[in-house]
Amino acid sequence: MELDDLARSRGEWLRGSGPESDIVISSRMRLARNLADYPFISRATDQDRARIERLLREAVLAIDKPDRLLYLDVDRLGGLDRQFLVERHLISREHAESHGARAVAIDPEETFSVMINEEDHLRIQVMQSGLNLQEAWEQINRIDDLIEERVTFAYHKRLGYLTACPTNVGTGLRVSVMLHLPALVITRQIEKVFRSLQKISLAVRGLYGEGSQAMGDFYQISNQITLGRSEQDLIKQVGDIVPVIINYERQARDFLIRESHENLHDRVSRAYGILRTAQTISSEETMHLLSSVRMGVNLGLIEDLEIPTVNELFIHTQPAHLQKLTGTELDTADRNIERARYLRRHLNKESGSGNNN
Repeated sequence: MELDDLARSRGEWLRGSGPESDIVISSRMRLARNLADYPFISRATDQDRARIERLLREAVLAIDKPDRLLYLDVDRLGGLDRQFLVERHLISREHAESHGARAVAIDPEETFSVMINEEDHLRIQVMQSGLNLQEAWEQINRIDDLIEERVTFAYHKRLGYLTACPTNVGTGLRVSVMLHLPALVITRQIEKVFRSLQKISLAVRGLYGEGSQAMGDFYQISNQITLGRSEQDLIKQVGDIVPVIINYERQARDFLIRESHENLHDRVSRAYGILRTAQTISSEETMHLLSSVRMGVNLGLIEDLEIPTVNELFIHTQPAHLQKLTGTELDTADRNIERARYLRRHLNKESGSGNNN
């Protein structure tokens, strides 16, 4: 598998399957780990980073069959390739923008990626489509155990796993679920929901995690603190609250169908029409319009389009993906033209109209 192959594939979390997948895009587990014999990344020298990368490369590649994992030296990747991996949710923005020896290992199905020398020496990430927290936990726990058979992690018998950020000390586990909540946004209930989440120590972030904006009405809900909590406690905390949010979103959608059907239908139809006919369109507008279209498909207002196609378009129309798919670097104006062309080609083909201009 090569990096360019990812641009033409549909990762696990884009499948649009799994429990509650009309609202829950993906379930993600992330574990932070550090080697016992080396300083944290913020205090590590370039030589330390290089040694950590070499040591962890051997341990990480041993978790699967030889040559099955795609192992990338992030420091040697160009800016476009690094941004592509961020858009794909396979590395963090911090990992892309850092310096020195650092890497990522990715499995072909994109159910997991392992970042080396991000904020911590090791960040293991597992993603499953839909609301599938327990399966994600079982997978990441297996990977963690396999790596720990070969290296010694920094661990304190009272505090737990030691991490660069104090909020990750303990289990080192971040449990997060990505939700699509357009009806709560339209009915202006979203802020009330988020204020309630903050009271119970759950964080709300945008599409690309910490510090990112909520594009396309996507929101990540995750635990904020791990110290003093077991892994199952954290999974239960997130797992208990997500169905409540799902129910709120469903009620908001029912309200829009019942009380504002014409306006909702008009909103969805306009969004679909613009995406199928636009000659130039920005990434931000595309995300906004695709959000309405995705809701419209799930509510039966659009019948000639499938959710996996819409999910894929959210990612494939991002700047780096678009350039990888076209095989050339484009400025903003040319990207907007190419994005519109890409949308027309795929949406009109999906609807069977044959209009691919």
